[in-house]
Amino acid sequence: MSPAPTHRARRRRAVLMAMAASTAAMATVAAGPPGWAGAPAGDPASPGARSAGDRLLPYLGNDGYDVRSYDVGYTYRPGTTLMDSSVRIRATATQALSRFSLDAAVDEIKTVTVQGEPARFAVDKAGEKLDITPRQPLGKDRRFDVNIAYRVDRSDNRTRPGDPAGPAPRLTPWVNKKDGFVVFGQPDRAHMFFPANDYPTDKARFTFRVTAPKDLQAVGIGTLRSRTTAGDEATTVFSTRDEISTQVVQVGVGHYKEIRGRGPHGLPLRSYVDADAYEAAKPLVDRIPDQLSWFEKELGRPFPLETYGVLGVPEGYLGVAFESATLSTFAVENLQGPAEQLEPTMVHEMVHQYFGDALAVSNWDTNWISEGHADYYQLLYTVDQGWRDLDTVLKARYEFDPESRAASGPPNRPKEAIDALVGGNNAGVLMLAGLRHQVGDATFQKIERTFFDRYRGRNADTRDYIAVANEISGRDFTAYINGWLYDEKTPPMAGHPDWVAPEPPKSS
Repeated sequence: MSPAPTHRARRRRAVLMAMAASTAAMATVAAGPPGWAGAPAGDPASPGARSAGDRLLPYLGNDGYDVRSYDVGYTYRPGTTLMDSSVRIRATATQALSRFSLDAAVDEIKTVTVQGEPARFAVDKAGEKLDITPRQPLGKDRRFDVNIAYRVDRSDNRTRPGDPAGPAPRLTPWVNKKDGFVVFGQPDRAHMFFPANDYPTDKARFTFRVTAPKDLQAVGIGTLRSRTTAGDEATTVFSTRDEISTQVVQVGVGHYKEIRGRGPHGLPLRSYVDADAYEAAKPLVDRIPDQLSWFEKELGRPFPLETYGVLGVPEGYLGVAFESATLSTFAVENLQGPAEQLEPTMVHEMVHQYFGDALAVSNWDTNWISEGHADYYQLLYTVDQGWRDLDTVLKARYEFDPESRAASGPPNRPKEAIDALVGGNNAGVLMLAGLRHQVGDATFQKIERTFFDRYRGRNADTRDYIAVANEISGRDFTAYINGWLYDEKTPPMAGHPDWVAPEPPKSS
């Protein structure tokens, strides 16, 4: 994710606002015949954990199973924010389960079945959990299906549990438009769109089935599989080839026009832009093949997902751009205008498709891997285009780093969840630039390429990056990398001993 051009300061204020909203009271709902049992006495089955153990978002995620796929269905009708919805979750038990949980902050859970049989369920509104007890315990390694009928309310834009009450934020998970909607699920709001194991380590394949008036266009991540009409409505199906994290999904409805093309090696490109802005946005959208080719050469690896494009939404997009997998999301006005101002953000979100989407972080403390890489290669692109001078930008970033650390905490120990999204950008760029200076271009590219190859389709953390850097370089960069990512004070800049990091401003 990155701030939209010229919106960086406003974006931070917006996200801080998004962390203040009322918390809901806990409610419990049961379904199914009374007296259903969990595991019989003596059975080793036990409840799965209701948390992935994240330091910043401790309520998020679940354990005891691995989701293989989500199949999400929405019925959109104009004039109401309520949508009847469904999700089929295919998962594998990683332990014997008597009960398991999903993250869920939807408006209403109607029915739940496990393996086609009604299951008991309880909704914890305050904790944003859906607890499910199957009719029979699930054995370890058992594959199972969960089908949930539910309803969402797109006017519900609560923020995470425990946040103080406050005004409705500008940065909202449901982004409603005059003729439709799109979503923004980062870092922990995807379970407002569908019940899920909403944590980066449980990547899965996605299918979205959207029924809407046929004069509107549904959009989604992955590949368009079908569009069928029945009366005045059309049902559009998108699905992904690759497993992705819940936090980078995108789905929506609106008046969009499609732009198709081909990228390097015949990569299918498909973008959707607001129909009224098609002609104005197309020149920048047509730059995507060149942007992809540039980064493929820089990293030495082809685009990792099945397709790519951008989604240009009308009426703004929260002042940010977003790395939704295979389909980066922008306000359509940020796809119209001077390339020097707008292309860097396009490259930033494209790099996220490698670092952040194909290779996902292991926990939110290590999100510098995603944001630091995207910001670093965005900078290199501007330098290669002749728009910026590398040392000038790096020096400015170096002088800003103490202020960033004071406000957000060290990159690998951010103070708040918002800091995980923006706090690691600056130091991540400086650490990567300094590492490149010390090992040289060829070795640095090999480190980056090896790290990506090793963890593509998986998750990685700081220790993983350090291990690869040490292995490929034949040197020990542990202290160097940890200094940049964990220290309270800005370390010296490799290759620039004359650069001085000023004291951060004192808080009043």
